[in-house]
Amino acid sequence: MKRLFWLGVGVAAGVTLSRKATETARQASPAGLASNVGDAIRELAGAVGAFGADVRVGMSEREHELNDIVEHRSGLPRQSAVRDERVRGRHAAPQSRRARRAES
Repeated sequence: MKRLFWLGVGVAAGVTLSRKATETARQASPAGLASNVGDAIRELAGAVGAFGADVRVGMSEREHELNDIVEHRSGLPRQSAVRDERVRGRHAAPQSRRARRAES
């Protein structure tokens, strides 16, 4: 009975070590390395995209804060508010891109 127990333990250890060795060999192959590099690049691209989105949100928030400060201190409405009022007063058809750029 003791020998059967140790035979079972040996078989289980052999299978486990064989699977680990196969996985390590696959990761060390050119295809495995390319897969690891591809995953790392995708992760980096996602992080850069998230950082860019955070920066854009922060810039927008800061721009609104600065516009509010300027409006409060000068007593003049923001340019975007003035432009919105002019557009609302027209009741005209939507402008083309070129017309909007010329107005800015």
